Amino acid sequence: MEEFNRRQFVKKTLAVGGATSLATFAFQALPVHSAETEAHGLSAFGDLELPADFPHFSYVNPDAPKGGLLSLQIKNTSGNQGFDTFNSFNIFILKGDGAAGIDTTFDTLMAGNSDEADAVYGLVARSVRTSDDRLTYYFTLRPEARFHDGSKLNAHDVSFSLETLKTKGHPIYQSLLRDMLNAKAESDLVLKVEFSPERSRNAHLNVAIMPIFSKNFYNTREFDAITLEAPLGSGPYKLASFEQGKFVEFERVQDYWAKDLPVSKGQNNFDRLRYSYFADRSLAFERFKDRTFNFQEEYTSRIWTTGYDFPAYTAGKVVKEALPKREPTASQGWYFNTRREQFSNKLIREALGYAFDFEWTRANIMYGNYSRMTSFFENSPLKAHGAPSPQELALLEPFRLELPETVFGAPILPPVSDGSGSDRILLRKAAQLLQQAGCIKTSNGTLLLPSGKAFEIEFLDFQPSLQPHVQPLQQNLKKLGIEAKTRIVDAAQYKQRTEKFDFDIISMALGGSLTPGDSMRIVYGSKAASIPGSRNMAGISHPAIDAMIERIVNAQTRPDLIFAARALDRILLSQHYWIPMWYNDKTWFAYWNMFSRPAQQPKLSSGAPSTWWFDNAKASKV
Repeated sequence: MEEFNRRQFVKKTLAVGGATSLATFAFQALPVHSAETEAHGLSAFGDLELPADFPHFSYVNPDAPKGGLLSLQIKNTSGNQGFDTFNSFNIFILKGDGAAGIDTTFDTLMAGNSDEADAVYGLVARSVRTSDDRLTYYFTLRPEARFHDGSKLNAHDVSFSLETLKTKGHPIYQSLLRDMLNAKAESDLVLKVEFSPERSRNAHLNVAIMPIFSKNFYNTREFDAITLEAPLGSGPYKLASFEQGKFVEFERVQDYWAKDLPVSKGQNNFDRLRYSYFADRSLAFERFKDRTFNFQEEYTSRIWTTGYDFPAYTAGKVVKEALPKREPTASQGWYFNTRREQFSNKLIREALGYAFDFEWTRANIMYGNYSRMTSFFENSPLKAHGAPSPQELALLEPFRLELPETVFGAPILPPVSDGSGSDRILLRKAAQLLQQAGCIKTSNGTLLLPSGKAFEIEFLDFQPSLQPHVQPLQQNLKKLGIEAKTRIVDAAQYKQRTEKFDFDIISMALGGSLTPGDSMRIVYGSKAASIPGSRNMAGISHPAIDAMIERIVNAQTRPDLIFAARALDRILLSQHYWIPMWYNDKTWFAYWNMFSRPAQQPKLSSGAPSTWWFDNAKASKV
């Protein structure tokens, strides 16, 4: 689900192939302090669709009325956030469970355009200038920028924010800012940022989307503390009320300093935003039916297909919509923790993939919805297909001795079953691979790892919604002699265990991007495999993968980026780090019929609910 202000800095930076994705960028080289070449926006490869005097984004209604309540369940997390509780309003550090919606209280230097894959335009920063070597950037700030207490937002605050995030922030922030050498205020309105000569293509864009804190506010507070004190921000919303673990509510800042800027018009239309927390999706749906919250993005086929038979829906008070998914699809799958003995062997990982009968699952559990995930870059031009192009081969050839021959042919696809739920041919193939890997099946049917230990797997989760999908897979694993079970823990324990990589298998969906960059290192890079709190859940550590990531991060043309991403896709698929799940080419929404929206959907997102507004006429009928 797209958030309200489209400045989801952590969520965007996690996107590698989140739901709402971070586009990565590179500035054109501009002379230092040259007013004639001052840039109003930034893009990856030098192109901006919008001129300096653009009035607003094309997909918004600039005259959208303000008012009403948008209430919803948290469906996406970032940083230290959890799904079913919170104990802190500090979402920028590793400690604690951060509350939803806090990002709406903070501004950033620049804001994205959902019609462009890789462009941002000035928010707090009015403009930017660049040195010829692209190692020094000067952001000119708007003098009208204000924090919620009326104090001025200046370059000293931005400098403090960037330096603090780099040294004390969540490991994700530290990684994204690693190429920033320093950020200094040359004056109240000019911020100078210097980068390492080895900087990545999008290092400056990581700076442009970071949250801005009040330096004065933190003069008397510890930045890295778990706290339920309302943060001082400058964004379109501020904290209004909360009940720990149950809800958190924000109110629109009536005199928001940036409300009339082109990047803000037609957005932030609701007077109140309220996030409700529930431990279970089924319980949450019951609360949606009684209007505890009024907007919902639906992920469950069973509920989408059979659940909307309640009176309010029948009477037209609740509406269902399936909007076309225009952004790259999240790469969703069961990820193996290769740090564990039972998943360190690639043949074993490949074998386990044969135990999942997607065709049966789709027909019997998902009501014929969804398609099989076959790429880490699904629904995008970055997806590998057919034999490698000459450009891809040029990237792959230096690693031929380290890669399986399959990388140099058509991409590896997941097996297709007979739909019986227990395809004997596929299970036989799995058994053969396990035997090749050195596993031994005893006379009583127990499979032993090469070390002699019994082969056991624990699927870790914090809610039971995937159990109908997991249990048939586990039954097939048991036929292979593997003891497979599920452990469901509370969300706080789940977060703690995954941050420490204390699991066998977890399900995970990583958001998509048309222009991936530094975030690739966080998810697939070797260094991240040993950093607690990183998103390299699988423990991926492979020199060829690292090399392809660097090619992606430093690609200077879109074709170069595409070829590098396709090469990476081929390698990742060949290593069997996951059992790929499924994806939907539509985004499912359900809501109480009290909203209206622009006629035009953004080119690269649903626009929901960031561009919507509360419709009093409709609400009066509900």
